Amino acid sequence: MKQGGNKGVACKWLETLLLSHWFWSGRVSAITAGAGRFHYYGDMMRMTSCRPFIRFVTAASVPAAFFAVVLAAPAEAAKKAHPSFFNSVEVRSSNLKPFKKWRGALKRYSLEKKRKSKKASCSSKRLNICNYGDWGNFLRGLKGKDKLTQIRAVNFRMNKAKYITDRNNWGRKDYWATPGEFMANFGDCEDYAIIKYLSLRQLGFPEEDLRVVAVKDLNLKVGHAVLIVFWADPKTGKKRSLLLDNQIKKVVASRSARHYQPVFSINKDYWWRHRS
Repeated sequence: MKQGGNKGVACKWLETLLLSHWFWSGRVSAITAGAGRFHYYGDMMRMTSCRPFIRFVTAASVPAAFFAVVLAAPAEAAKKAHPSFFNSVEVRSSNLKPFKKWRGALKRYSLEKKRKSKKASCSSKRLNICNYGDWGNFLRGLKGKDKLTQIRAVNFRMNKAKYITDRNNWGRKDYWATPGEFMANFGDCEDYAIIKYLSLRQLGFPEEDLRVVAVKDLNLKVGHAVLIVFWADPKTGKKRSLLLDNQIKKVVASRSARHYQPVFSINKDYWWRHRS
């Protein structure tokens, strides 16, 4: 790597992690990337080099632990990028520390599973899944069916839930809900993606085949979240990436959604930085 390469890698990694932080805190309303430059229209700022970006980080009071992760990241960022969905390339990292809301949701889910509350009443006859008992019955009804049928059934059923913003639900700009919280209160885009992800995990789908993905909707100029499932086509044996989206009724191939620009994707074990 030529001199200055490590700095460039560190800057790119810093931009990506902060973008993830702002994306889910509601501070970024639109993101475009090009020519080594990110534009954050939500904050009306433009960064073209690492030095002003770091000055902004300090001024913005980003948590020290988050910044420490960024400074330690160049070795991860230097890994080779691989082709990915939505016409992007991705670089994988096992460092999940910056994703506090994601880790928090999974931790609460782990505790929630042990309680398996069955007392909640249905506020929606469309979803008709109100608690862990209902959820378990629904998933048991899918056991033994082929994977594509399971994927479609989970997507169709969860998309029946009413869309409710985090501000209305929790009084916050952003909150990542557990399945129990979603069944009781419904939620927004990432909450649909999370319950679909955990439903498929319960059905035996391997971790490596599932990703919750933060994207920029190029049409609406807003952040959004979806689930990507890697499914092996029995006719060809090749894996295809399928899109499960609360804004689209049916499961579709990810390549058919050309209006999404992925920012990052994540599961329990890893996260991936995406770029065009």
